[in-house]
Amino acid sequence: MFRLYLVTDRAAVPGGDLVRAVERALAGVPPGTLAVQLREQDLGGRHLLRLAEEVRGVTRAAGVPLLVNDRVDVALAAEADGVHLPEGGLPVAEARRLLGAGRLIGASAHSAEAARAAAEAGADFVVFGPVFATPSKARYGPPQGLGPLGTAARAAGHVPVLAIGGIEPDHALECVRAGAAGVAVIRSAFGAADPAAAVAALLGRLGGNE
Repeated sequence: MFRLYLVTDRAAVPGGDLVRAVERALAGVPPGTLAVQLREQDLGGRHLLRLAEEVRGVTRAAGVPLLVNDRVDVALAAEADGVHLPEGGLPVAEARRLLGAGRLIGASAHSAEAARAAAEAGADFVVFGPVFATPSKARYGPPQGLGPLGTAARAAGHVPVLAIGGIEPDHALECVRAGAAGVAVIRSAFGAADPAAAVAALLGRLGGNE
């Protein structure tokens, strides 16, 4: 299971070239250490598919899984490795029926109960947050902190839980010590002037728990 989940946001990328930012972020990354979620919620299906195909070319070359947020149809059309489901979106079981057994399903959760439900429904991993303060997750309420993260990780049982929301390199190891299997980031990677260095720093801190 990967320990770092890079969630895209074109608005966070200096200069706005998301495909180039993904390419830079994945430079030199060992296979199996991270995955990418394409999360461009403002795009319609046609434009999202075009972007997904471009990003898929980059992730495939790097040996990194690509998941598409919320859109099973786009994930299938782009030959992505899976889909990420928002809490309250398409049920995990229905996504599995559409995707089959060979693709990944991630699910967002904002409570321990939601984390347990996603795990029991068959999600491959759960993303819990926001753990720390962050503008991109403000609509999901105030930061929950490390205690609820640990509770959600225990509730999910054997299913890995990744922490999201305001995650900086200094927070990564704290989250793992609280019970998370890893972390998910947006601005810490794609808002950085040097995405490769940012990703290396995050992986370095996560590896410090070995």
